[in-house]
Amino acid sequence: MTTVLMLFCLQCLLGGFDNLWHHEIQARLPRQPTARKELAFHAAREIIYGLVFFGVAWRQWEGLWALVLIAILAAEIVITICDFLEEDRTRRLPPLERVLHTVMALVYGGLLAVWVPELWRWMQAPTGLVRTSYDWLSWLMTMFAAGVSTWGLRDLAAVARLGVPDWQRHPMYAGSKPDTRTVLVTGGTGFVGRALVRALLAWGDRVIVLSRNPSRARDGFGPPVEVCGDLAEIDTGKRIHAIVNLAGEPLAGGLWTAGRKRRFLESRVRTTENIIGLISRLHQRPDVLVCASAVGYYGDRGNEILDESSRLGQGYLPDLTRQCESAAEPARALGVRLCWLRFGYVLGREGGLLRSMIPAVRLGGGAVIGPGTQWMSWIHVRDAVRLIQHVLEHPGLDGVVNAVAPMAVTQRSFTRKLAVSLRRPVLVRLPAGLLSRVLGQMTELLVSSQNVAPTRALAAGFRFEYEDLDCALSEIAGSNQSLRTVARRVYANYDCPVCSAEMAKYRQAAERCGADIEFIDAAGSTVRTAAYGLTETDLRRRLFVLDSAGCLRSGIDAFAAIWSQLPALRWLGWLARTPLCKPALELLYDLVCAPALTQWNARRLRRSAATMPHAGTV
Repeated sequence: MTTVLMLFCLQCLLGGFDNLWHHEIQARLPRQPTARKELAFHAAREIIYGLVFFGVAWRQWEGLWALVLIAILAAEIVITICDFLEEDRTRRLPPLERVLHTVMALVYGGLLAVWVPELWRWMQAPTGLVRTSYDWLSWLMTMFAAGVSTWGLRDLAAVARLGVPDWQRHPMYAGSKPDTRTVLVTGGTGFVGRALVRALLAWGDRVIVLSRNPSRARDGFGPPVEVCGDLAEIDTGKRIHAIVNLAGEPLAGGLWTAGRKRRFLESRVRTTENIIGLISRLHQRPDVLVCASAVGYYGDRGNEILDESSRLGQGYLPDLTRQCESAAEPARALGVRLCWLRFGYVLGREGGLLRSMIPAVRLGGGAVIGPGTQWMSWIHVRDAVRLIQHVLEHPGLDGVVNAVAPMAVTQRSFTRKLAVSLRRPVLVRLPAGLLSRVLGQMTELLVSSQNVAPTRALAAGFRFEYEDLDCALSEIAGSNQSLRTVARRVYANYDCPVCSAEMAKYRQAAERCGADIEFIDAAGSTVRTAAYGLTETDLRRRLFVLDSAGCLRSGIDAFAAIWSQLPALRWLGWLARTPLCKPALELLYDLVCAPALTQWNARRLRRSAATMPHAGTV
């Protein structure tokens, strides 16, 4: 049995690498709408493995229990075969993943061959789960069982999340105005791109998003946004008033290998060249092209205050940004106004620098990097979006514009202010020499000092909403979040008896405490929600709440907005927002409650229609 457990451990290590490298890092399956079925197979297999790992580590499955174990193993084999077929149907597997799958199949076959005599002996014994122990192997198997089960639940949560398009979870408001523009956005599924697309729609513009993954973009933006996978799809007669180019392989997220550095350049330059090609063939050319650049252009400049006229720095990042900016120069010869926005660190709750920093700081891992005296130029994502809009609307602005807040801070100050906003200490210091040995050239991104001033933006009349880092971090850390989640209108399916009864309780509670909440039947209410792209069918499948900030929320977020206003349920609203409970509640609602109620109501209505007297009967 020791050999069997060791082969199980080897299988788990190979599977863990496959999950982490191929499924998570390379394919990013939990974010791909087309991967929902594959993730369901993964979740089922991982939960089975967790059960088997823990079960055989401490018990001998004898008698009829051995047959149960064999049935579980057979089910795992069937699920794996179905998973292989689904993978081949939906995505192109890299060679390493195919080789790894072959090796895992051979290991699993060898494991079963070794285990058969032991399973036969268990079958001959009286039925029971006999306690046993294999010393350190039992504890190692228990650890693997916990890990693979947790990953299975995570994949199950992804299955639930992907079952509802993201644009229905977070509907986008599409405004209207007389002078509607059409804006093409590349990199629209990135952090700044998502925020920009939402803002453009709210301002009443029409938006076209170029994405390498059109299905993911459609899942995120829904009906209000036109999505294309290639600029060649755009007709030459189409009127595009402005282009915002935010495309580019993210610089963070891994070591700067030769291959990644090549992708950094190609992803930016090739997209820019394709945009120039589109502009040259359009019958009516855009008024402006706005390209994202970075303050990395200035290099490591110590305490020098830098503005748009400052010279090019030295190093890899300055050279990269110079090449990217040069690729857009032909737009001028085509008569298009050209602007480069040199962004600093973009801060926001849903992405950017803080997406990885906040969890680390909350766990006590906030660190001063290098000397800590290097300057960090930053901008809040709302100001970044507003500045793009400002550039689009002001014809006098062209050339370089620094997209940074007026008050840069040192890295030490930035980390400490973030830690204070999260009520955590800063206990770690990472020397630049150590970082250089571990991260190589990527250290340049972390220790370069750029004290950049937004001189041209301020001169053009732009006013920052978040000039001070304390104010920005306070908003991002969530201290004002409750103010934005006050429910004003609740859209529910009153044809569903369960939903109707639940909303009746909330209405009575709201009346008792004086909460100003309007409860609306989803039937016939699409006039109010048409600007969000929602149909009556959409409104009937989920609970939607319009909050005081004009955001439409759905599912558990909608329930939390209601609960937080009712004194008796305020604790539940707080619980529904905690990082630990929210995913579990979303899993329960999205995978069980909402689908079950939808199917139950559909069957109930069909039975009601079948038993309804036909016309002319007495």
